[in-house]
Amino acid sequence: MKKNKALAALGGLSLVAVVAAPVMAQRDPAYQAARASGKIGEKPDGYLGYVTAPSPAIKALVEDLNIKRKAAYTRKAQETNSTVEQFAFTSGCNLIMRTVPGEKYQTPTGTWNTRDAGNPVRDSRCP
Repeated sequence: MKKNKALAALGGLSLVAVVAAPVMAQRDPAYQAARASGKIGEKPDGYLGYVTAPSPAIKALVEDLNIKRKAAYTRKAQETNSTVEQFAFTSGCNLIMRTVPGEKYQTPTGTWNTRDAGNPVRDSRCP
């Protein structure tokens, strides 16, 4: 129960932590194209993943964004007395929820789904 309350509290805060990276990335046409074409997607751990084998350019883009996300998660985790993993997980829950129809996301079982008009399949521990 205590852990769920902590995760719920982090849920609101994590949104703030990850807004900057996606907003900045969305300005990059390569990021937009990779997301729209289903080559990359959101993972439950708070990071981007490869749905298909990435080109060197997409691999570099995703690695850069994931490094920036980890830095943001680390800062916010320290501010909220949580672990980076807890903060990243809660952020992953929020990022998957914010996907739009047509975008890819990874389910808790590890399969890649394409978001439709309904709610995405998320981990039961998500706030």
